[in-house]
Amino acid sequence: MNIKKPNFWDQKTPNLFAYLLLPIALIIKIFSYFKKKPDNKKMNIKTICIGNFYIGGTGKTSLCIKINKILKKKKIKSCFIKKFYKNQADEQKLLENNGKLFLSLTRREAIQSAIDENYEVAILDDGIQDKSITYDLSFICFNNINWIGNGMTIPAGPLREDIGNLKNYDHVFLNGNLENLDEIKTQILKINSKINIHLGKYEITNLNEFKKENDYLVFSGIGNHSTFVAMLKEHGFKIKKDLEFSDHYQYNRNDLNKIISEAELLNCKIITTEKDFLRLNEKNDSKIKFIKSELKIIDEEKLIKFIN
Repeated sequence: MNIKKPNFWDQKTPNLFAYLLLPIALIIKIFSYFKKKPDNKKMNIKTICIGNFYIGGTGKTSLCIKINKILKKKKIKSCFIKKFYKNQADEQKLLENNGKLFLSLTRREAIQSAIDENYEVAILDDGIQDKSITYDLSFICFNNINWIGNGMTIPAGPLREDIGNLKNYDHVFLNGNLENLDEIKTQILKINSKINIHLGKYEITNLNEFKKENDYLVFSGIGNHSTFVAMLKEHGFKIKKDLEFSDHYQYNRNDLNKIISEAELLNCKIITTEKDFLRLNEKNDSKIKFIKSELKIIDEEKLIKFIN
């Protein structure tokens, strides 16, 4: 099912719709409180969980891939862990393209598979809200543009848990193009003055495949469409039109025909994200090219020390 997040989630302050949904959000919080407590039984593997509060588009997968590269350079045998969701095949493929992925209906089962194959470090793409596991190291990711939206929890807002819960964590990671940093840092440090704030910036790795003199139609079905468009503009792309679809959107032939037709009317080239391109499968078209990007960690040496 392709459901686009409601616009009121990303308003700076809650509106009437948010307050009407607040009772449901409170009920969900109560149920979450009684979730299974962590199993503190020692596992023969180190675990790094990359999670989020804001639902979707916070750069978790990009950070997982980057940390895996850092560990590989240090000759540490690391892998990815992901709970299986049918609608997240794009993220699964992206992780598989960058390392060993263990996929299962439960994260503990996937971690056990990694232990059985003698991996030293398990990097979990998502799982902060999975209270059945105690992690050795956790990072809470946010997107600099979306930040916390209207600040309310699902369904009244985009948060999976209260922002005040940052007091329970040691590391937060801000992804994007270095926007709004002062304001966000101030809010974070008011909640937890001792938390470590790490910064990430997206860099295009296949820039030579594109001509900046061309006009472009951009489309994506990811959680941080605005960040993707901002990155392209920062690199000098002339964007005539951008089309936003819901996160993990499953494109059909009709969707792609409309995109191609619109680009032809505007005399534009078409670009999308690598994650979206992986979702096109046999429906991909030679007229559609994708941007490959990599997360650059601004304070990489500091982050490596914590991982060590």
